[in-house]
Amino acid sequence: MKTIYLAGFDVFRQDAVAHGEALKQLCLRYGFEGWYPLDNSAPEHLSGRALAQWIYEANVDLIRRADLVMANMNPFRGHEPDSGTAFEAGFAIAMGKPVFVYLDEAQSLVQRIAVDERDDPPRHVDAAGYTVEDFGLNLNLMLACSATVVVGDAEQCLVRIAQSFDADPVVSGGDRRLG
Repeated sequence: MKTIYLAGFDVFRQDAVAHGEALKQLCLRYGFEGWYPLDNSAPEHLSGRALAQWIYEANVDLIRRADLVMANMNPFRGHEPDSGTAFEAGFAIAMGKPVFVYLDEAQSLVQRIAVDERDDPPRHVDAAGYTVEDFGLNLNLMLACSATVVVGDAEQCLVRIAQSFDADPVVSGGDRRLG
């Protein structure tokens, strides 16, 4: 069974552990084993920088051992994906692992973020006056050109992953939607 590292800002949800378990069950239904960052338990004596370092090393180890990465790239605390999730996707890509990302938004960055057009030179800009890249992509080109982007939720992403790997979903009753 192929393993999937489940990247995303979901670890910051109030129900993060339960959400992770639901994601892992969803992975099983599609013939994969999901690995969630909160599956690791940090030693109780760690805090501050030492705890952060431990979490980093544990998550990087999971990515190294996983067959592929599935990442929630919905905007987090602004217009862009979570920076930690973007790092994890980039790390996996650098290792040659398949990366599938999902987000709700199909609109391009320009459609979502640009507030004005400037003539000198012609460009779209955001509220702070920074250029918004105009490639018709719904994510920054570094993510959109290196990963398989799925517009939808985690389940729709798993369907795409299963199709890519010819995995047979496990048929079971019940609701497959995540809360």
